[in-house]
Amino acid sequence: MTVRAPSTEQITEIAGKFGIELTRADAESYLGLMIPVLKSYDRVDELPEPKPRVRYPRTPGYRPGPEENPLNAWYWRCEVKGTAEGPLAGRTIALKDTTCLAGVPMMNGTAVLEGFVPDFDATLAQRILDAGGTITGKAACENLCFSGGSHTNHIAPVHNPNKRGYSAGGSSSGSAALVVSGGVDMALGGDQGGSIRIPSSWCGAYGLKPTYGLVPCTGVFPIEQTLDHSGPICASVADVALLLSVIAGRDPLDPRQFECETQDYRAVISKGVQSLKIAVVKEGFDRPESEPAVDEMVRAAAGRFADLGAKVEEVSIPMHIDGVAIWTAIAAEGGAELMVKGNATGTNWQGYYPTSLLDAYARGWRSRPNDLPDTVKLVLFTGEYMQSAYHGHYYAKAQNLRRVLRQAYDDVLTRYDLLLMPTTPMKAQPLPEPGYSRETNLARALEMINNTCPFDASGHPAMSIPCGTVDGLPVGAMLIGRKFDESTVLRAADAFERAGDWRDYTG
Repeated sequence: MTVRAPSTEQITEIAGKFGIELTRADAESYLGLMIPVLKSYDRVDELPEPKPRVRYPRTPGYRPGPEENPLNAWYWRCEVKGTAEGPLAGRTIALKDTTCLAGVPMMNGTAVLEGFVPDFDATLAQRILDAGGTITGKAACENLCFSGGSHTNHIAPVHNPNKRGYSAGGSSSGSAALVVSGGVDMALGGDQGGSIRIPSSWCGAYGLKPTYGLVPCTGVFPIEQTLDHSGPICASVADVALLLSVIAGRDPLDPRQFECETQDYRAVISKGVQSLKIAVVKEGFDRPESEPAVDEMVRAAAGRFADLGAKVEEVSIPMHIDGVAIWTAIAAEGGAELMVKGNATGTNWQGYYPTSLLDAYARGWRSRPNDLPDTVKLVLFTGEYMQSAYHGHYYAKAQNLRRVLRQAYDDVLTRYDLLLMPTTPMKAQPLPEPGYSRETNLARALEMINNTCPFDASGHPAMSIPCGTVDGLPVGAMLIGRKFDESTVLRAADAFERAGDWRDYTG
C-alpha cells in the first residue's frame, strides 16, 4: 500500500481525542475494516492530478540585494512576459507574494514556507499575462499576511516610501510601496481585514478591495475563505479600473464566486460626481484610536466632493462599530481552522486545491510551529479555545450576524450612492524598534483595522484614495459602494483625483 495503515495504538489514540473508548479487540476490528477503505486512497495516489497549464516561459529570477531593494519591498525579482498584445501590454505588475507563479519562489512572508516554488499560475497571474502584462516580481508581504503593519515579514520590515523608518502598512506592504516608489506600474494585493486599503492609505496609493467574489482567489494563499479578497493597488484611478477590468470575472475553479457581476470599469472615468449622493459615516470618525488631524483631513475631502457637485450628508450606522467584533470572531476561528489547522486548504469546498502548496506549508509549519508569527499564534490559540470550549457557536453566530451588518450598510446605500470615512484612523506609524515586545508587535499589527475590517465581513467594495498629508505622511479616505458597483466607487475616486494633487492638501 502507498498509504500506510495505522497501528491499533494510533486508532485508539484517535478514538480518545473524541472521547470514544476502545478495547484492543475493538481497535483491531476497526483496523481490519479500514484496510479496504485505504485501498481507495492508493488508487487516488496512482491517478494523475490535473493542474492548470503554464502557458508562458519564465526563468526562476533572483532575490534582490539591498542596492536594488532599498525599501525591502521586493521578495523576488523576475520577468515573465505575457502575450504581445492586450490592454496591459507594456505595463509592469508585481504580484503580492501570496500569489502562485509557476517556477518562481513564493514565501508569503514566513519562514515556514521559505523555499517553496509553485507549479502553476494563479488565475490572477494567468489573466494578467493573457492581457499582455509583464510580471516583474513578487512584492514582499507580512508574515502569513496577518498584520496591518509592515514590520512582520520574516526577512525584513518594509519601509514607507514617503518616510523611511515608518510603516508602509500591511499586509500588502510591498505592493503599495513599489507602486508609490515607481518600482512597478501596478500591483496586486490581498485583503482579509484591510490589507489592500491600509498600505494604500499609508503610502499614498489607490487601492480597491472589490466586492466579495468579483475577483477570483484561485492560487492565492488564503486566511479565511469567507473573508478572502484580491484586488489592484495602483498610482491612479484609471490604472485601478484597467487592472480590475482584466482580473475580474468568474473563475470555475473558485467556489467563493457564488455571485459575480462585472461592469465596464473604464467607461466611468471622467464622468464626475454630479448627481451622486455620498454619506459620511459618523462612526468612522472620532474613534478612541483616531488622530484628529486625520479625521479633519477626511472631512475636508468630503467637502471637496461637495464642491465637485456631489450631495454630501452625515449619517449614523451604529452597526459599523460592531463590525469589528463580527469580523474578529470569523477571522480568529475561521483562520485557525483554514490557515493553520487546514494547512491553507481545508476541506468541504469544490475548486482547485493546490496540493504542492498544501504539502510544503504543512511540512513547514508542523515541523517548525515556533516559527509561526505571534499574530497567527494568537489566532490559533483563540480559535482553538473557542472551538473546543464553545464548539463553533460564536463563529456560526458571527457568520449569521454578518448579514445584519451587510444590511445596515445596504439600508443606507439605498438612499446614497457611496459611504465615506477615513481608511485608517491614524497615519503611518514608526516601525517598532528592534527587540520589540510581543505586545508591541500585536499592537502595531492590528491597531489600524477598525474601519477596514467590517467591509471584509460585509463584502462591499471599498477603495482607499489619498486625500492629503499630515506631517508629510499620506492620509486615505475610504469610499464604499453597493455590491458589485465598483464603477460608482471608481467614478467618484477619479473625480477627486482629477480635481487636484492630493499632496497639496496638508495638515
